[in-house]
Parts: sequence; structure tokens; C-alpha cells
Amino acid sequence: MFWHASVHHDGSYVDNLYPCLGDTVHLRLRLSDRAPVRRVYVRLFPDGEQHFIPMTPAETRPPIKWFACDLPITEPHVHYRFLLQTDEGIWWLTAAGLVDYEPLDHTDFRILADYHTPAWIHASVFYQVYPDRFANGDPSNDPQPHHYEYRGHRPITLPWGAPKPPNSAFTTTFYGGDIPGIIQHLDHLEHLGVNAIYLNPIMEAYSIHGYDPIDYEHVARRLGGDDALIQLRRELDRRGMHYIMDIVPNHCGFKHPWFLAAQKDTSAPEYGYFTFTHHPDDYLSWLGHQSLVKLNYQCADLRQRMYEAPDSIMRRWLQPPFSADGWRVDVGNMLGRQGSIQMNGSIVKGMRRAVKEAHPDAYLIGENFFDASAQLQGDQWDGVMNYMGLAVPLWHWLRGYQNGAMGMPEQITSPIPYPTHALAATWRARHASLPWSILLQQYNLIGSHDTTRIRTVVNGSEALHRLSATLQLTYPGVPALLYGDEIGLTDQPGWGAVVCMNWDQSTWNRGLLDHYRDLIALRRRSTLLQRGGFQMLATEPDTFAYQRDNADSRMIVVAHRGTDPRPAGALPVWHGGVPDGCRFIEHFSGCEAVVEQGALHLPELPQGATIWEQI
Repeated sequence: MFWHASVHHDGSYVDNLYPCLGDTVHLRLRLSDRAPVRRVYVRLFPDGEQHFIPMTPAETRPPIKWFACDLPITEPHVHYRFLLQTDEGIWWLTAAGLVDYEPLDHTDFRILADYHTPAWIHASVFYQVYPDRFANGDPSNDPQPHHYEYRGHRPITLPWGAPKPPNSAFTTTFYGGDIPGIIQHLDHLEHLGVNAIYLNPIMEAYSIHGYDPIDYEHVARRLGGDDALIQLRRELDRRGMHYIMDIVPNHCGFKHPWFLAAQKDTSAPEYGYFTFTHHPDDYLSWLGHQSLVKLNYQCADLRQRMYEAPDSIMRRWLQPPFSADGWRVDVGNMLGRQGSIQMNGSIVKGMRRAVKEAHPDAYLIGENFFDASAQLQGDQWDGVMNYMGLAVPLWHWLRGYQNGAMGMPEQITSPIPYPTHALAATWRARHASLPWSILLQQYNLIGSHDTTRIRTVVNGSEALHRLSATLQLTYPGVPALLYGDEIGLTDQPGWGAVVCMNWDQSTWNRGLLDHYRDLIALRRRSTLLQRGGFQMLATEPDTFAYQRDNADSRMIVVAHRGTDPRPAGALPVWHGGVPDGCRFIEHFSGCEAVVEQGALHLPELPQGATIWEQI
């Protein structure tokens, strides 16, 4: 049935995405002007009872027509769907799509009342920095063998970019990167166009990664100490930039004073912070790694120290003189979970209360590689590292399906290319699980310190790397680059993604860098990309296209993975509300195209991505 694809609604069709309880918002629904629709209703569920609001025809502008109504916000969490009474029977539209059966409530569209989004987040483009591998600004603080011993190894600091010695330990082999190095290279970030930084752990720890903290109260001396972070804050303020820190509340290092006290004395207050199966040396740890000791949030004193008390760890770093703009919470999906104890939701809610009291505009995100939708409903995370909502389906589409688990030696793979329709269905399902206001603030990455770099994912392909960057910077949510992606860094043996930033500009991929700069500038100046709607327009075996639109304009992004070009031809767009005669210009090439008979007539498209802007 031709008109089904034209029935569309998302949060951009709500006139006020951030209403207060008691407000009324205006909803619009878009569909084909030839759809055999008699009436449209909005179905609500106030106080647990079904309610319908009739919609009225608003305007008709071929090839579409609109229905509209006012929706009272009478509950903190309003969910709604559309019922279409047609000549072909009853149809329902939810965030999961159009169906001819009565759907379940969990796919409804959702509006949050009295929800406050961080004011700075939509216009932000993040840049992830792994401190030891970004730049060595002060060699005097480089770790040396005489400084300490950790898990049978002593630290060494290699010359910048030197290969990893075969017998060196991953955790104690350093390159000397530090916060002074970040400060010295802020010009690069500013020139790139990013305006927010995510710092991997900077608290005192013995390892390069810092996910084994031994002191939650101070910046690691090898990174420059507290004074260096204070200076970074001043420099970021001068440039109008933000930064968030990485915290590890799920576990601490086995050399942390809390754990040492608990091992020494079962009557110590810190004993309750941990779970001993046989004191002092058998205890719960993160995935069996005894150097990462699991924290037990049944302990009220631990909750006070970590986030509840006015001077708690998570509040302290958000306040002067450090004034961080938010937190990325390590293994947020595992926090407070240990067998029969399942406190994850209550702990994250408590952390949210603390963080927002300390800094109402703070951005609170969790690490979660899986389905985080239950914690993305406005009362827990502002966002998560959006692996499942963007990155993982894209990787599958680019390199083939791969899946595995911690401790599992083999990868689960597929013998056939990942279907484009599967990518589209996955993205739609992820969108359907979130309120639109929450969807717009997901941390959208295509690689991190924990994954393969995007340049390696695409096996060095320049075209597919640029395609990935184009999608990342035009997709709903907050774009987040991994340091060095903009110059083409790849994984290296022994280090994976956490390689040294290459500061020899003569070796940089200048074309790629310019591509990123162009996309970031486009993203930062475009309210359409920051807050506009999203609709998948087409899925072909090796190609897909989506639209970003608002009341004033639209962009159509076309991605093609095939080594053979997509032949010149029509791309149907009528179902996106695009009228005949509408003209577009391609962002990178300046090529023009026009809509005729409901289709945008495109030239031959090589491997890569194009952005068609309405003119």
C-alpha cells in the first residue's frame, strides 16, 4: 500500500519538547495527501486508563497532508500513539512503525514533563582523549621504574610513538602523555571545531588506563596533578569549551586504601564496601580480575562517600576549582549488580540526583554496550555511549556481522553481508525505545578506547571512513570523535586503539582532516542536525538514505558501501514530504538535483556518503 511509508511522526513534530507538568503541547502527524484516511486519533493512557483525542486536518501541501491536535501534559511521563481509521481498516503508528494490530505501550512515543536537558549539549561535538597517548607536555612527571611496582611489573616510559616491547606489561608501559600535553594542543581541537572533551580516567592509579583507581580525590601525579586540571579548566573556559571526566564507581584498584583497610581489619568501616567470600584474599572483582575490586553498594557509607554526601566524590569534581561539566560512568550497566543483589537502577538514580544538585547542567552518561533503554527514560542517564544505537549496527553493515563476549575466544560471524534493512530496523528499534528528548543527547561514537578504531574497521578504506564520519556527524545525538580519527590513526599491535597521537603534521591525512572539519562546522551551525527530525527514506542492498528535517528545511544523507558505484537514478522521496520541484545541492561536490515525480534524481554515486541540502 503506497501511502504507508508516508505516515510519519517523531519528537520534532512536537512544538515543545521540554514542557512542564500542566502544559499543553501541539502534535502534528504527516502522511500522503492521497492516503485513504478518514479520521486520526491520538491514543493516551492517563492514570492507567485509555483515552482518545481526535486530530483535525491541518493543511495539505502535495504530496502530503497534516493532522494536528493539542496534547495536555498531565503526567511526568506521557506516552501516546496514533490510530488511523482508513478505508483499508485500522492502522496504528508508534515509534516502532505502522502496524495493523494493536501494539504494546513500550513502543509508544514519549514526552517527559519537567525534564531539564544540559543547555550546552545539543551544540556540542566531543573529542575523546586517552591522556597517556595524546601528548607529553611535561616529561618531568613521566613514570619511572623506581616509582613503584604493580602486579610484578615496574613502570617504564617509552619514547613517543615507539613500538611496544614484546615483554612489557600493557598496564605499566607509558608514553608520558599528560594534562599539560592536552593544554598545549587545544589549538588543534579548536581548529578541528570540537568544543567538548571526554577525558579517560585521570584520578590516581598505577595503570595507564586508570580504571583501577587508588585515590578518587586527586588527579594522578603522572598527569600533572590537581593544578594541571585546574589550568585545563581555565583554558577551556577561555575557548568556550566543556569537559567531562571518567569515573570508576563499580570497582577500585586493589591498592586503594579502602580495600587495604578492609583486608587488614574486618571491623574497619571500609570492610562493608566490598564482598569477601573468604577474608582477606577471596573477594568479588570485575569479571574475575582481582586487581579490580567490586564495590558493594548495599553499604550506606559507601553510597555517602561516592555520591550522596555534600562533599562526596561525584559532587566534588563538578564544583570549583575543577568544575567538570559531567561524568562518563565506567561499566554503568554492571554497577551495583552482583548475583542476587540488583541495585543498578537505584544507584544510578541516586547518582543522577547528586550530580544534578551539584551542577544542574552536568551531562551524565554511562558506558553500556547493550540495551540501556530502561535507564534512558529521564530519571537515570542523560545518555550512554551509543554503541548499540549507532556504532555496532554500522560496523556490521560495513565489515560484516561480528559478535562475542568477554572470555569467549571465538567471534560469531555471518557468511553473508549484513542486510541494509537490518541496519535500518535496528536503528528504528533503538529510536523507538527512547523519548525523543533523550535520543537527541546520546553520546554518538563510532569507536573508542575499548573498540577497534573506525579506520581499522573499514580496513583502511578512505571512502568508508569518510562515510562513517558523515553519518556520525549527521545522525541524531551528540557526535563524539576518538582522538586521532581525524588524521586517520589505526590500531597497532599490542595497543589496539590506544596508540600515540601522531603530531608529525607532514604525515597527516589532510583530506580526511578537512572532511572532519567541514562536517563539524556543518553540525555546529545547523539546528536541523542538532534537533531536527529523522526518517529513513530508502534501503537498497548496498545503499540507504535518511532525511533530517524541520519546519524550514531538510537534508538527505545517502550512504553507499558498494565498491561498484550506485547507478544514476531516482531516489524516492515523496513519502518524506518532499514536493516535486524541490531542489537540492550536494554539500561536498556542489552538484545539484531536483525532485520530479516524487523522486530525487541522483547522479552516479561512488562508495561513500553524500549530503543533499535543500536550496
